[in-house]
Parts: sequence; C-alpha cells; structure tokens
Amino acid sequence: MPATVAESFLRALKRHGVDHVFANAGTDFAPVIEALVGLAATPAAIPKFLTIPHENLAVAMAHGYYLTSGKPAAAMVHVTVGTGNATCALMNAYRDSVPLLLLAGRTPHTHSGHIASRSAPIHWGQENFDQSGLVREYTKWDYELRGGQPVDEIVGRALEVALAEPRAPIYLTLPREVLADPDRNAGSEHPVAAVAAPQPDPAALAEVAEWVASASFPLVVTSHLGRDRAAVGILSELCERFAIPVAQAAPTAVNLPASHPMNLGHSGSALLPQADLILVVDSEVPWFPRSFTPSAATKVVHLGRDPLWQRYPIRSFPTHLAVPGRTATALELLAAALLDRPIPASSLRRRRAAIAEFLAEKHLRAAALLEDARHAKPISYAYLGACIRDVLPSGALVLTELGVSSDQLALEEPGSLLGVGIGGGLGFALGASLGAKLAAPERCIISTLGDGSYMFGNPTPFHFVARAAELPVLTIVCNNNRWQAVEAATRSVYPQGRAATSDVMPLVELKPSPEFCKVAEASDAWAQRVDDPAELPSALETALRAVQSGQQALLDVRMEHGQRG
Repeated sequence: MPATVAESFLRALKRHGVDHVFANAGTDFAPVIEALVGLAATPAAIPKFLTIPHENLAVAMAHGYYLTSGKPAAAMVHVTVGTGNATCALMNAYRDSVPLLLLAGRTPHTHSGHIASRSAPIHWGQENFDQSGLVREYTKWDYELRGGQPVDEIVGRALEVALAEPRAPIYLTLPREVLADPDRNAGSEHPVAAVAAPQPDPAALAEVAEWVASASFPLVVTSHLGRDRAAVGILSELCERFAIPVAQAAPTAVNLPASHPMNLGHSGSALLPQADLILVVDSEVPWFPRSFTPSAATKVVHLGRDPLWQRYPIRSFPTHLAVPGRTATALELLAAALLDRPIPASSLRRRRAAIAEFLAEKHLRAAALLEDARHAKPISYAYLGACIRDVLPSGALVLTELGVSSDQLALEEPGSLLGVGIGGGLGFALGASLGAKLAAPERCIISTLGDGSYMFGNPTPFHFVARAAELPVLTIVCNNNRWQAVEAATRSVYPQGRAATSDVMPLVELKPSPEFCKVAEASDAWAQRVDDPAELPSALETALRAVQSGQQALLDVRMEHGQRG
C-alpha cells in the first residue's frame, strides 16, 4: 500500500524535530490513528502521541516542554471546537514567544465520494468559513494542508517560521480527506533548517556603553532574561563589576541569583526615580506608567530579541535606543565596551553603598515578616516560600502562577524558576509542569499556583495525565478562597471606594472552597490539606517523598488574603 499523507505527516514531524504531540482527538483524527497503528509495525521514526483530555492543558504542556527543553512540541486538537478550547493557552504561548505547533483537523469538505467524506451530523455543525480566523491574532503563521502538496515541505516551513525570531506558535489545519489520500510526494524531503538568532549591533552597544559610563545611577529592569541561562552569568558579572542594580518586573526566571549584591528583586522599582539611565532587558512591562514615568533627562534603552515588543498593539514606554538581538550577546558587547570607558571608583563606591543600604532594609523587613508569619494562621506566602526553599531538592524546577512569588522563593540557580508570562489566560502552571517533567524526567518539578489558577488549569484532566503518562509532579495550591487579582485591581482603582470598605467584595470570593485533595485522589495522587503552619514542613517533605517514589502529589494550603509579594 502506498503511504498516506497522514503517514508522511507523522514522519515529517519527527524529521523536523518534533518528538511529542499532545493530542485531543475527534472524528477528524481517523487517518492519523490509522497511520499510528500502521507505522508502529515499521521502523519509521514518528513522534510520541499522548492523550490529553483537554486542549487548554495540551497547549500548556507544549509551552512548559519548550521552556524546559528548548525544543518545540505540538498540540493536536479537534477542528473548530478544539481550537476554541485551546485559545487561552495559545494566548499565553504567543505572548511568551513559544514556538509550538498547534495542529487542528478540518471537518471533511466532501459530502460523498471519498472514504473520508462526512459521516456524522457534527461535520456540518463544526464547519467554519475561516477556521484559522479563530486564532490568527495569536499565531505567527497559519495554513491549511492541501491535496497534492509535499507534506515534508509544509511541516518544514511551519517550524522554520515558528523558530525564527521573535518566536511564536503556528497553526496548521489538516482536512480529513487530504490526510487519508495516498501521498504522491512520499519520500520528498525538505532540508531541516537551523534558524540562527539575530545578533545585536556592536556600534549601538558602544553608544549604550557611553551612556552607562557617564550615568550617575544606571538601573537594569528585566523580566525574562534568565530564560537564556547563558545571559544570567553575563549579567551577574557585568552588574557586579560596574555596580548596576537590577530590578525585576514580574520575573519569569532566575535572572540573577537571589543573593547577588545587585539583585533588588520586585522592590527595585522603588529606585526607578533615582535612575538617570534605565536599561530595559527582556521586559515588556518594566513599570506602570500610571505610577512612574522617567524624567525627560533619563535615557531609556531597550534590549532583547524584540525590544519593542511589536506584537503588542500599544506599548508606550520611552525609548531612546532599541537594540534587537540575542540578549547574552548584547550584554557581552556592552561589558567589553565598558572596559574601555573607565568609571570613577568614587562613583562605583557611592552606588554600591546606596544599593547595600537599600538591600539591608529590604532584608530586615522580609526577616521580620517571616518571623511573624511562622505561627500565623492562615499561612502566609512568605512562610510557604521559605518552607519550599528549605526542602527544595538539588536541580528542582519551581513553576509559579499567582502562587508564591520569586522574591519569596529566593532561588539561586539559573533555570530553577519558570513563571507564567503576561498572556492573561489562567491555567498555565498545571499543564506546564507536566510538559516540564516530560522534558526533564530526572528533575523534581513543583508548581505553586492560586486556587483560581488551579480550577482554570483543568485539574481533572491534569491529574489524569500525570497518572496515565507517569509524570509525577508536586502541585501546591495557594488557596486563599478568592480571586486575589480581581480584589487587588478593584482596590487599585478605588482605594477608598465602597467595595474596598465593604464586608464582602462582590465577584471575588471563591467560597466554599472545594476539597481539592479529593480531585487529586481520584487519580491516585497523594494529597493533603494544610491549615496549620506547624504542619507545613512535614507535609512538604512527605509530598516530595511521594513524588520521588513516582506518585503525583498535591498540597491544598489554606493561605492568607492580601498581597503575595
């Protein structure tokens, strides 16, 4: 029998570097299922397919897999309805520059005359005029596979576009008739492309070095620099040598070790008004303009692979110079240029003293807060963060989504934190933790997330996949019985308003909270609810032992209300 297009498609995915497909199947998958069975009896190299009972979870898994491994994965969903379910997670991946492949079937085009013609009522109901229009704003490229096209070329094109900077998801639709057809181009192979990262302009970095050398108080603001681990060491050396403090705006990675003398953490934004030069490095929202705007005399430089974040409809931050290119290279060029531009030792001493004073006060406040929190009920975020730090195994990876903040975790090792970006779709951490575990099975994976994020993350499918795919992870639900972000936003807009002073704020409380342990136990997880701070250290240790023995675990930690950071 000649190869079908579906068989050639599976081979092409693997050949171009896709090892895993997270699939939620429908009636459009019949040729793919037939191809999987047929190719299983051959030496053909094809991706491993995992059954994922919700599309949002599937895309979040591909997201976490890429951020951990650096390799793109695919999520394959059922026609229009599966695409719709995947959209929230796709928004996150798009804003996070994740080059995943979102594959979707297409309702059969023909009524009769083909083995794959329409065979169910839904084949009428699930047809769209423009299926790709559902996700076009959150993908970099979309296309529909057509009859007679060389499949390997289409898959190669999809991955080349996804991996070119700035990286992003692509969307490819696959009509059932086309997949079921014999492949007239079987054996035709498109070259596997290596897509190099764009490099920054040395002359532009030399100009930035001039500004740094003449600045009284330069300041770096970053969010995602640590996604490239090589950049962390370069930033660390640069900032230590030239006494440049680093403020972290909604960090999604370890951008500097927590103990680094220039690491100001979240609170570093308090020093923005003192800065006469601000280096915004891999950060789409370095500050809130409603709270701070640099003076006219302050120079602002943006560095990163897409320093202007062109895919955002509006982003109004001052920019005197934007330097696109790989961040690690930009920092190396900046450091080299600064060696030829000596900074007075007195300026360096003055800056170091000011930063040390700021950090000493910050650490005193944090220590006092933690001491007060050790026995307080409900459990505080600071105390939970400290307890996690105390038991964290070597090489562990912590994911955060409106759970414990990066400051509270105080992590040292690059690559040990994975935070959600600002796409806006809750439900990232659960799926991303499974994707991370699949990418790095030797690492201990821990996620901390809010109770709202847990419910948005499709917990029943999540726990099912953790068990079925043997991906034991530890999930810590920071359960404060409310939409904390909604409450905080209301108080921000109306600090003295009626809602802020009411006994119960509408549309915020999530009471009575479900017993999340029972949801996890339904899929054979070890689970425990923790209300008493005295029980937390031993509960964490027991949960980690369960994970290390191959069993997923969940802690439902009843938390304080109020701010996390």
